[in-house]
Amino acid sequence: MEPLLSVKNLRVEIPVGTGMLKPVRGISFDLQKGETLCIVGESGCGKSLTSLALMGLLPKVARRSGDHLRFAGQDLLGLKERQMAKLRGQDMSMIFQEPMTSLNPAYTIGDQLTEGMIRHQRVSRAEARDRAAFLLEKVGITAAASRLTQYPHQLSGGLRQRVMIAMSLMCGPDLIIADEPTTALDVTIQAKILRMMKNLQAEFGMAMIFITHDLGVVARIADKIAVMYAGAFVETGTAQQIFDAPTHPYTKGLLSCIPVPGKTERGARLGAVPGVVPSLINGVEGCGFASRCPMRQAACGSEPDLTDRGAEHSCRCVHDTDTLRNMEWEAA
Repeated sequence: MEPLLSVKNLRVEIPVGTGMLKPVRGISFDLQKGETLCIVGESGCGKSLTSLALMGLLPKVARRSGDHLRFAGQDLLGLKERQMAKLRGQDMSMIFQEPMTSLNPAYTIGDQLTEGMIRHQRVSRAEARDRAAFLLEKVGITAAASRLTQYPHQLSGGLRQRVMIAMSLMCGPDLIIADEPTTALDVTIQAKILRMMKNLQAEFGMAMIFITHDLGVVARIADKIAVMYAGAFVETGTAQQIFDAPTHPYTKGLLSCIPVPGKTERGARLGAVPGVVPSLINGVEGCGFASRCPMRQAACGSEPDLTDRGAEHSCRCVHDTDTLRNMEWEAA
């Protein structure tokens, strides 16, 4: 079966004062309809720019390239902006990271929800408002019809995030890209939002790319996980493979930072990944994680390829699988 979204060697380059910033360095993946891919990594690793590159929303000075970027049989790299604009909102949609800055404070919730549907599907304003009220109820907002007349500042952070999710569903897209949609919410609201998104995905049959820095979040929703570091995927696999048998030192470091219910003793020290992400200006020499890795060696001076470590499981490291699986991070 042909993937809904197929990405091969996607790259993003942005000219800056001191050279060329390369925040996305050759990432590849396939996504089937109905699947959830979670892209995980710390701030600055290129997750959000990857999502913007997929949607064609990069700054004008940025350059997007790749071997191919196909969505539903169309090569997005070859589309003109007018053609891309027809896909955005209609067939592929995005939930942005901060709803307070993504929603326009000068327009009502109803106007912002209906705008895309009226433009893409040529429906009447009344039909669009009925759809908007229906989806607000679907995402758990009570008195949905009256909410349409409210402005963003009249809603709490959790309600604004639900509005953003409803907005992404207005035209019934095949793909939703969610860029850290729960970051600014407290943990109880996070759990509700995640459960709701998973239920909506199952109901509407959408594929989803979920971007986050929190591995604890992705355990609840992911089919596949891509761990991103310094602009590249360093490990990919199913959710079970990543959590049960992680291989890359960075993945193991991220997991060591998370307390495990029933295993981590109260007061025990958690693991930590020392150092900082390297500069991505003018590229990265060798393995991007080498300066922070307890297993670095001379061979790390050359960047390794992403190699198979089992069915659907890949890792970017010079060490063999057994050595990597036996490696443990020390507590901070």
